[in-house]
Amino acid sequence: MVHSRGGAISGEGAGKSTQARRLAATLAATGIPVLRTREPGGSPGAEAVRRLLLGEGPWDNIAECMLHFAARREHLACTIRPALEAGIWVISDRFADSTLAYQCYGQGVPRAAFDALAAVALEGLAPDLTLVLEIDPVEGLARAAARGDTNRYEAMEASFHARIRDGFRAIAAAEPQRCALIDATGGPEGVAAAILHLVRARL
Repeated sequence: MVHSRGGAISGEGAGKSTQARRLAATLAATGIPVLRTREPGGSPGAEAVRRLLLGEGPWDNIAECMLHFAARREHLACTIRPALEAGIWVISDRFADSTLAYQCYGQGVPRAAFDALAAVALEGLAPDLTLVLEIDPVEGLARAAARGDTNRYEAMEASFHARIRDGFRAIAAAEPQRCALIDATGGPEGVAAAILHLVRARL
């Protein structure tokens, strides 16, 4: 996610963190003040919730969704809003679209519950640009496993990750002015170039 300027980068095992670092470094080199952050996490309170979400469970699905939004609210209040108010671009490795894809499409949380939590937690804030790095779930999970630090989401069944992929595609199709799909199957240099082209064209 890039917030205004601002945005999010989403997708499992697709190189999100690498691409977020690359984009932040490229923008900073051009003189743009930029903050790179992540979800769940990005502030002390949100990082505490992250440890629960990635290491504990299973949770009731709606309770899990609520935890994500609790972390997001802390992240927004303590990190994102202060940066935006200071004129700093924010690049986040995941944002609200990830919760929509994982908890609603993946785990079956009703959209009405997501929307109610988003209204309270986000107060209307949305990224200026969301980049969805697309990769086949099997390949993405293999990449994640190769890192050696698989979390409980990455350990879930392939059908769960297929639903997440379908969710991200649906989100991007519903909001093409904000979202863009990027093929993440190629090398990191090519993916970085595609991301930079989109950021320059839209922001």
